[in-house]
Amino acid sequence: MFYSVVKVIIAFIFRIIFRIKVEGEENIPPEGRLVVCSNHFSNWDPLVIAAFFKRKISWMGKKELFEGKILKYPLSWLGVFPVDRHETDITAVKTALKILKEERVLGIFPEGTRVKEYNPDNAKSGVALLALRSKAPVLPIYIKSNYKYFKPLTIVIGEAIDYTKQYPGKLDNEQYNQISKDILKKIYELGGK
Repeated sequence: MFYSVVKVIIAFIFRIIFRIKVEGEENIPPEGRLVVCSNHFSNWDPLVIAAFFKRKISWMGKKELFEGKILKYPLSWLGVFPVDRHETDITAVKTALKILKEERVLGIFPEGTRVKEYNPDNAKSGVALLALRSKAPVLPIYIKSNYKYFKPLTIVIGEAIDYTKQYPGKLDNEQYNQISKDILKKIYELGGK
């Protein structure tokens, strides 16, 4: 309930301050487990995607966001959960896999932090590991915007990719890295990069 109300309010505000356009909405699977992956230019990115996405997204967010009480509780109510970006966070991995096992949508930024330009080496292998371990398709999304008021903001949604068909069986770290780089490449291709 809280999520739905906040989503409507945020969508309304964003439509006032940006010229929002969503492309590829038909590519969103209506049900089933899904890993949503996007470029990450601004702190606004998860809010923008969630506001205009047909399904509820549980985002993985940096643990620093949860250190103060001001953001901790609202983020939790919105389905955001913390991850330590500087070491292997088993609790975050278990939470992510539980979300996917329950046939829900996990939101993750493959670069792990905000970046201004595409660099395949920024891809973190964790996104591939989560998608393949959970057998969840990956939905690439690209946000075209510099977040200037009253300027265009386009959310481009690509087609879902099932990497389990291409990579059956056990994989090593290098393969996970390559898949994550491919996911990142597909995201930026949606933006014409």
